[in-house]
Amino acid sequence: MNPAAQAELRKRVQELRSLPTSPAVLKPLLELLRKAPAEIELSEVVKLVSYEKAIAAQLLRIANSALYARARPAESIQAAVFALGTQRIEDVLLSNYFTKLVPDNKWAVDPIVFWRHSFGCALVCRHLAEQIAYPDTDQAYLAGLLHDLGIVVTSLTYTEQYRAVLASALQQGKPLDEQEKEKLGFTHCDSGVALAKVWQLPSAIAEVIEWHHAINDGPPGNPLVAMTHLVDLLCRMRDLGYGYQEWRAVDLEADPAWAILQKHCPKLAKIDLARFTLDLDDYVVRITSLVDEIFSPSQKSEPKEPNKTILEE
Repeated sequence: MNPAAQAELRKRVQELRSLPTSPAVLKPLLELLRKAPAEIELSEVVKLVSYEKAIAAQLLRIANSALYARARPAESIQAAVFALGTQRIEDVLLSNYFTKLVPDNKWAVDPIVFWRHSFGCALVCRHLAEQIAYPDTDQAYLAGLLHDLGIVVTSLTYTEQYRAVLASALQQGKPLDEQEKEKLGFTHCDSGVALAKVWQLPSAIAEVIEWHHAINDGPPGNPLVAMTHLVDLLCRMRDLGYGYQEWRAVDLEADPAWAILQKHCPKLAKIDLARFTLDLDDYVVRITSLVDEIFSPSQKSEPKEPNKTILEE
């Protein structure tokens, strides 16, 4: 990134310190949800959720949506918590917070498309981590969820220019980061890590945000960056991208990130990539349904037959 672009980006990111703070319950609730399942007291989850009316209403609405097709409606926070489970509650919390950071008139990328990609990468990262015995599946999930934080930052700080960048990428079928570099002089990796440093995010997550599109330029041999890079590519090739089709072929096993990840996780060599890729179609269905429910109008959805693929955990 050239010095002038870097200085201007840093200045605009610093101005984001005035962003709305998160609900007071967000940090303790996330800490509670990320404990081992046996250590989570659901009564504590219910109590914390009850303190934040907007979050409580969101959880109740989703628990009563067509996504869950309950025989009886969830009429209390406790019923909603039991219906959704801890992972879905975390998804709702994070999406609720991050979407509030960006006013409707500031999004360059459709927020529904953005969250489909982010949640898709989070789920696939965690699934891949389980398959190859990566030691921290929760960290893999968080890396997938936050890797594109820079898209939020650039939408806020360069709204009109960023819309033009996205339009150009769509028209030419080119990767978004390449168009950002060409048109803005920096990518969402640069803007994302700038905010990650301001927010003091964990260094492992900040490295993912900064280097997931430049695997050869970052810290050598980082398996979390390599995993997120591969999953990001895979999701973008399977209808969980930025809302358009990229005109290029991708060979994951030939990508430098594959060798990096395999060195740290030898079980990657035994994975059936074709089967794993086909299984991603299930994630497309699940994520599309989840994000559509989170962003849908507040009216309750009409009951319908449950989709077993969606309900499967």
